[in-house]
Amino acid sequence: MKNFAVATLLATFPFVGSAQLGGLVNKVKNKTTQRVDKKVDNAIDKALDAAEGKTVTTTSASTASGGTATAEGPALKSTTKFDFIAGSTIFYYENFEQESPGELPTGWNTNGTGEITTLDKYPGKWLRVHHPFTYLTANKTEFGENYTIEFDIILQLKNNGWMYPQVSFGLFSSGTEPTSDNEFLKDDNKYGCVTALFSPGEFKSTKVALKSYVDGKSYFVGEPKALPELEQWYAQPVHMAIQVQKERFRMWANATKIFDVPKGVPVNYVMNQLQIRVHQTNYNDSQYGIYVSNFKMAKGLPDTRHKLIDEGKFSTTAILFDVNAATLKPESYGTIKEIAAILKEYKEVRIKITGFTDSDGNDKDNLQLSQKRAEAVKAALVSEYGIEETRLETDGKGEAEPAADNNSKEGKAANRRIEMKVIK
Repeated sequence: MKNFAVATLLATFPFVGSAQLGGLVNKVKNKTTQRVDKKVDNAIDKALDAAEGKTVTTTSASTASGGTATAEGPALKSTTKFDFIAGSTIFYYENFEQESPGELPTGWNTNGTGEITTLDKYPGKWLRVHHPFTYLTANKTEFGENYTIEFDIILQLKNNGWMYPQVSFGLFSSGTEPTSDNEFLKDDNKYGCVTALFSPGEFKSTKVALKSYVDGKSYFVGEPKALPELEQWYAQPVHMAIQVQKERFRMWANATKIFDVPKGVPVNYVMNQLQIRVHQTNYNDSQYGIYVSNFKMAKGLPDTRHKLIDEGKFSTTAILFDVNAATLKPESYGTIKEIAAILKEYKEVRIKITGFTDSDGNDKDNLQLSQKRAEAVKAALVSEYGIEETRLETDGKGEAEPAADNNSKEGKAANRRIEMKVIK
């Protein structure tokens, strides 16, 4: 590790003379030794503190049994650069709210272990996944030609000298076989599949690559590309978003667009499953943690312009907020940006923005929350995109007028929506 750091630093000084180089080598070695020694000292101090019964703060993963783990890192920030737009009809939603801690989610399949847990810094329940295992969701619905897949992941990684575990996310077709069949825990390219392989690193060495297969043969093979942004997000939720339009494959990590491949998805088969795989690593379970949650799959292309201008009303579940709050999530801005573009084109149009919630909680709180969320959308249109405030009105109806049954996770997700209606 120390020699690697020395070599890396020396490579940045290619025009140094031999006499200067000798001195530089010594300086680099000394500085490297100091930094390594400092890290070792910190580790020793923590071990001594623990031995003496003192409280030790750590970012290492915990709770293989489904307890509370610590995931540190700054909060996500909203951004207007995120141009992802979710599909119009939700067909699968999973945030594990009904699952028991310490258990694998109902309907999921794996060839190893996985358990529901909670994190002390981030809300909701999370599925902790381990190496070297594969996980299949409970989805049984075909994706269709145009669809979106979204989920959150936390990579709790701390360099201990070994390579971090690679993590891959694959969309595949199970053909006529069950989507969670054991066969697909080992091989997902029997029919058709497209897989993004993430190789987390340090010092801007993180890479990601896209590959796809049809009938077991390569369909698309992309070169690994750098993704240094991922290293800034270790130990905090990263929102992954995939958008497929027939053969075209696009993927984002937070606001960073990773892929836009025109012919990356084989169309010979209809995709119907998401696979998550944690690859082999020398780290043990107490030295790293990988958590996933908030899965949302939706199909169809939202026709925002036609709905709003021609029909006078547009409803969307793609504008999302923090739990029980009116804080917009970054993945909402693609849809808000599109609405702003329409309003700028049709300058005479005025709209009413109405918020809705699901039936969880009491009526009064839901009503107030829906009103605040509508106001948050209005504020974003005004402050971020320059839409005149006089053209926008807001309202909130709470859990009234549900768009779907509140007895299912997908129904609740459909009811948490924002509607926009043209004011005549």
